[in-house]
Amino acid sequence: MAKLSLLLLAAIVAISTAFAPVAQTATRVNQVSFAPKMEEQRSTSLFMAEADDMTWEGEYPPSKVLGPIMSKMPSGVLGIMSIGFLGVCVYSCVQSGLLLRIPGATDTGEWVKPEYVIMGFGGPLAWGTHVASWIQRKNGM
Repeated sequence: MAKLSLLLLAAIVAISTAFAPVAQTATRVNQVSFAPKMEEQRSTSLFMAEADDMTWEGEYPPSKVLGPIMSKMPSGVLGIMSIGFLGVCVYSCVQSGLLLRIPGATDTGEWVKPEYVIMGFGGPLAWGTHVASWIQRKNGM
């Protein structure tokens, strides 16, 4: 009981210190009252190239929301990729289901195979490429 009381007291102290006001201990003595105005330099890195406004009006977005690679892919290729990702995900689910039928597999955890876990990411990838295919089809690609 004493350990539980000590644990609760420590938790209460830790929680209450989170809401205590913090005193400023360090002060800056040599502050510059003015600074020369620096002009902003525009970065043209690869990541900033797509920093456009991604809002749209209407039923479907423009192709630029898919990024630099998928915005140039035709709808058919994205559809085939979506079917492939879905097939990989279904295969991994079926194989995991078959491994679950082995007696004692859930006790030892031998039904969890890393390759099937990785292949399970095919479901979200299938959904994403399916949506990308729809966007490209609506944009005439």
